Amino acid sequence: MDNKGYLLLVEDEPKVQAINKRVLERRGYRLKQAYTLSEARTIIADEMPLAIVLDIQLPDGNGLAFLHELRKTSNVPVLVLTAMGTPEDIIHGLETGGDDYLTKPHELPILLTRIEALIRRASIIPDRLEVGSIRIDTASGKAYVNGEDMALSQKEYSLLQHFVQHPDKIFGAEFLYEKIWGLKMYGDDNALKKAISKLRSKISESGYTINALRGEGYCFERI
Repeated sequence: MDNKGYLLLVEDEPKVQAINKRVLERRGYRLKQAYTLSEARTIIADEMPLAIVLDIQLPDGNGLAFLHELRKTSNVPVLVLTAMGTPEDIIHGLETGGDDYLTKPHELPILLTRIEALIRRASIIPDRLEVGSIRIDTASGKAYVNGEDMALSQKEYSLLQHFVQHPDKIFGAEFLYEKIWGLKMYGDDNALKKAISKLRSKISESGYTINALRGEGYCFERI
């Protein structure tokens, strides 16, 4: 497989870490391991992984609380791997932001297959994205409202594509700036504010808008 990026295993049981690490490395993945949520935060602050395998019961906190926190800034695929396996546990894990849920003890081929499915789905961008009266043609890099070309700048287009792919999710300003501009924001979000303001105006007749949520970030949602 392509070795770009890495998988993050967040698990406090050394034996489970070792077994999962061995099977994933044999498949060609580069791995980083965290035994606590604090270690996980430090790792992803440096570089976001391809996907995260996340336990719930960890020494310094609850994995789902961490997942809820993570979803404010990232849509990285997350597989929840835990011994907590009641229907209520699974529903809660998925509603909190998990992309998949697997209970321990687990079969290693199933773990591997599910991780690869998450990564594959995350990497696929369809030829056309549509929501409301917005249409994005990813092949041509153009976007339309009610059939009219919005003549978006490159940054506006990238923002719109991201929002359309993740409606009703809140993304922090720093996350959006780093994703779209490819740079650290360092506290100055004027460029992002201007791009979002212009984009909001251009989609005003679409039935959707981009709401600014004080202290949280931006959310693309139905009017």
